[in-house]
Amino acid sequence: MKIRTLLVDDQSTGLAVLRDMLHSEPDLEIVATATSGSEAVEAINRLAPDLIFLDVQMPGLDGFGVVSEIKLPRMPIIIFVTGHDDYAVKAFEAHALDFLVKPCQLARLRTAVQRARQQLQSHQNSDIQQKLDGLLQDLKAVSKYPERLAVKSNGRIIFLKLTDIDLVEAADNYVELHVGKEVHLFRETLTALEEKLPPDRFVRISRSIIVNIESVKELHPLFHGEYSVTLHNGTRVTLTRGYREQLRQLGVMT
Repeated sequence: MKIRTLLVDDQSTGLAVLRDMLHSEPDLEIVATATSGSEAVEAINRLAPDLIFLDVQMPGLDGFGVVSEIKLPRMPIIIFVTGHDDYAVKAFEAHALDFLVKPCQLARLRTAVQRARQQLQSHQNSDIQQKLDGLLQDLKAVSKYPERLAVKSNGRIIFLKLTDIDLVEAADNYVELHVGKEVHLFRETLTALEEKLPPDRFVRISRSIIVNIESVKELHPLFHGEYSVTLHNGTRVTLTRGYREQLRQLGVMT
């Protein structure tokens, strides 16, 4: 029996890597892919797949939002894919839900697929809805981070979505919020603002710089344990030696 599988990732490279890794699982039939939360909801409710590999961090409707929009009489098996070893991972474990941490390891993926295969063969996914409901309730309970910041500028208030902020830089008792080519001054210290930013999306790389993890394009090792960090918009900043432990949050295993 073929396991009808849907792949969801907002990055085409992520989809390509996952598809290639699943070539070793001949009983998995990839029926569709989706690159956004809204596409995923439409495909899931239309195709009713048996198994979903669901990216957690997506702009707009994220993986958890997708789960809340599934309207099927029987919930598919879901293997969550997350870019960071954060609170969400602990929540998956607490509710006995499977997950993969990017970059995905082949052995770990095979284990997750085998577990899903066994659940489907023995019809053990009957309680998946209850597990997912518990997960969403837990995540909602700890959701203390705002989705946007209200910034005063030239006599008006501009609302900036956190997902659009590439870089935060200290400027005395203010911070500079870099959004694409725009820079907005926000009356808040870097340390105070850091506490308001979700740690699964933003990481402090020096005493004066916080970056949006999704905005990071590449890292280049420098001298004495430092790294040059290049963002997708071309901006270059430095991850200093005292913040080397943050490399793990950026997906680098040290």
